[in-house]
Amino acid sequence: MSNPPTLNPPPGARSYRLRTARGDFAVVDHDAAPGVAPKGVALLLPGFTGSKEDFNLLHEPLAARGYRTVAVDGRGQFESGGPDDESAYAQQELALDVLAQAAALDGGDPLHLLGHSLGGQIARAAVLLDHSPFASLTLMASGPARISPSQQERVRLLHDALAVMTMAEVWEAIQAMGAPEDVGGPAVGTGSTDHLRRRWLGHTPAQLLATGRQLCTEPDRVDELAALPLPFHVLSGDVDDTWPVPLLDEMAVRLAARRTVVADADHSPNVDRPLPTAEALAAFWDSEQ
Repeated sequence: MSNPPTLNPPPGARSYRLRTARGDFAVVDHDAAPGVAPKGVALLLPGFTGSKEDFNLLHEPLAARGYRTVAVDGRGQFESGGPDDESAYAQQELALDVLAQAAALDGGDPLHLLGHSLGGQIARAAVLLDHSPFASLTLMASGPARISPSQQERVRLLHDALAVMTMAEVWEAIQAMGAPEDVGGPAVGTGSTDHLRRRWLGHTPAQLLATGRQLCTEPDRVDELAALPLPFHVLSGDVDDTWPVPLLDEMAVRLAARRTVVADADHSPNVDRPLPTAEALAAFWDSEQ
């Protein structure tokens, strides 16, 4: 769960609703920097309880390297909205949404897919359905199968709370219980509490329930993924309690993937160390031109 420093998009970014064949999705879209030759487009998928704003600090450094970046709120996340039916958030449905987003962004430039945490497992499901729209796949702090036992317990706490409380009541309970990341809620980080409360309340409870269950039961699909003719990148911080770093190392070997470990970063290197994270991403994408 990420700690965005602000929910405000960076200068030069556009916030709008991307129209697709499967509905409209809220995005933050930042073009390549003026005077820099465009190299491609990156579609960025956030993690559990996260949102498009988790990538705010990556847009400008990636723009300087020639990449347009489009961060998206998935179905039921923050400003995209979604139904109250958990079946709408089955992993295949979310994967089909990603393919629809890719189709809407298709302008002939290479399209690189990145998923953070839960977003990585949704991205994996999308390329397993159809890898052809994508030039590469980056799994950021996203592991081969279900999350660690300690994180499963936190997700179960959240599930139990949502069964008997409203989203607003859960938010207040999380604040009263201490560090939100320790009780299954969104990490407060350095962003304003009011902004993060607004993001929390924007999530659809059915989305949190369905995707939390996915995180606790996801099977290992690395061998299926490795069979695809697609370049892979496994990027993480040097500490991660959602998927242990040695497990991510092993997954990278199984995928024959580029492996990046960002020093002094935890589960959200995009927030903890955005500049070295952006440099590693751009270097990988450059290598696939």
